[in-house]
Amino acid sequence: MSDADIQRAVKTALLKVGAEPGPLLEILHAVQDELGHVPAAAVPLIAEALNLSRAEVHGVVSFYHHFRAAAPGHTVVQLCRAEACQAMNAQALEAHATRALGVSCGETTADGRVTLEAVYCLGNCACAPSMMVNGELHGRVTPASFDELAQAWRGARS
Repeated sequence: MSDADIQRAVKTALLKVGAEPGPLLEILHAVQDELGHVPAAAVPLIAEALNLSRAEVHGVVSFYHHFRAAAPGHTVVQLCRAEACQAMNAQALEAHATRALGVSCGETTADGRVTLEAVYCLGNCACAPSMMVNGELHGRVTPASFDELAQAWRGARS
C-alpha cells in the first residue's frame, strides 16, 4: 500500500466527516473501510488534521478491537465471545478454529488468506454460537460446520 493510497483515504474521510463534532471515530472507520485497516502512516495525518496528538489517535485505534493496525487476510472470520455464545460452547468452537487455522484470535495465517478475530456480540444470540465471515453471519456454528465453511472460502480462492 503506497503513501499516496493512505493520504487519499485519510483526505477522503476528512472531507466526508471532518466538519462533524468529534469526528475521530468516523474518520477511523472510513479509513479502515477504504484500506482494510488503519495504517500507522495514517495516524499522524489524522492527528494533525484534527489537532490531536499522535498518542490520542493511536490510543483510540488500539483501544477498540474493531480497528486493525495491519491489513487483514482475504477472509476475515469473527467469532463471537459474548455470553450467549459462550453458554452455547463458543470456547470449544474457538479452540477448534485456532487449531484448524493455525492462528490465535487477532492473527492472520502465514499465507495471508485468513484473519481470525474475536468479537463481543454479533446480535445473533438466539442462534449461538455465531460467527461472521467477510460480513456474512452464521449461527449455530459447530466445529463440523466451521470446517465446511472453511472449505468453501478456501475453494473460492483456489
